[in-house]
Amino acid sequence: MARALTAYLFRADVPARAALQTALDGLKLKLVLDDGYLPLVSSGYLPCTLDGEDAGFTIRFREADTDLSKFPALAAAIAGRDVAVDVKWSGDVREQVSAMGVCAALAGSFGALVHDPEKDELRDSGKLLGRAKAGLEEL
Repeated sequence: MARALTAYLFRADVPARAALQTALDGLKLKLVLDDGYLPLVSSGYLPCTLDGEDAGFTIRFREADTDLSKFPALAAAIAGRDVAVDVKWSGDVREQVSAMGVCAALAGSFGALVHDPEKDELRDSGKLLGRAKAGLEEL
């Protein structure tokens, strides 16, 4: 699986930290976002705590691309979502679990389309949560 995904949201649906944390709590991953998360502003490494240990991933907000000709699956489903949230992680399992958890929360609670640009595939919240839980089992 790629080590980068992009979540597409409507600008009005980009969650504040408290709302995103509530969605994460509902996933039961024991994942806590750093207080430094700022919707539409955060850029760079976002620290998290995963079951009491340091974790995190790289996040970047940007305007969604308008030319999606390279991504027909995304183009067919994007439906006007205008904000892209790029999420990247290293080979560290804690980073992967953190990134997958946040993407699962965005998809499940805020209507995000989560896209794997390497394969032009959309990932639903259930699949993302499954990957996060599989990563937890590796720890």
